[in-house]
Amino acid sequence: MTAIQVNISRKLKGKDLITIGIFSAIYFVFNFIFMLVSGFHPVLWILMPGLIALFTGVPYMIMASKVQKPGAIFLMGFITGLIYFATGMFTVIILITFALACVLAEAVRYLTKYKSFAGNMVSFAVFSVGMIGSPLPVWLFKDSFFDQISEQGMSTEYLSSLNALANNTILVVMILAPAVLAIAGALIARALFKKHFEKAGIVKTWQR
Repeated sequence: MTAIQVNISRKLKGKDLITIGIFSAIYFVFNFIFMLVSGFHPVLWILMPGLIALFTGVPYMIMASKVQKPGAIFLMGFITGLIYFATGMFTVIILITFALACVLAEAVRYLTKYKSFAGNMVSFAVFSVGMIGSPLPVWLFKDSFFDQISEQGMSTEYLSSLNALANNTILVVMILAPAVLAIAGALIARALFKKHFEKAGIVKTWQR
């Protein structure tokens, strides 16, 4: 195969864009569900990035299997961010963390040649950590952030519980949870791939 043919095969085509769009929408639906649930208790909000990672391993890994090309993860992150922005749920902090996560996830896939299960699993872990930008302002701008959400109508009980959780130990847990649970989500996805999706031809067989 010539270098020109390789370059052509690495470009995103219409079918790839449709696939990315579909699984980005599925990824956002899980995001939105857990974002709604996080309003019930601050623990759920702090653990939200990890919970999202656990339940989105399947759509992420299917998309990564079907589109083994540069730019797929960055585009998935862009679509997710665009929907967040359109719904008024995007902040500068999550924009920064999510953008960095997408760039690093793309780098991991590039270095592992796109077809490696382990490489895509690590890229998913990195990608998932980007969601910590949602609760991170609790630690970065504690006083002003609490004033802001108080003015938005957050209950005194919720604020009190959140304040009690805003310590360094919980911060470490919040950062590690999405990485660890993303690995669990990817392993669940691989088990489903072997049992169902590969036989049906929905996904490609992973290299190790």
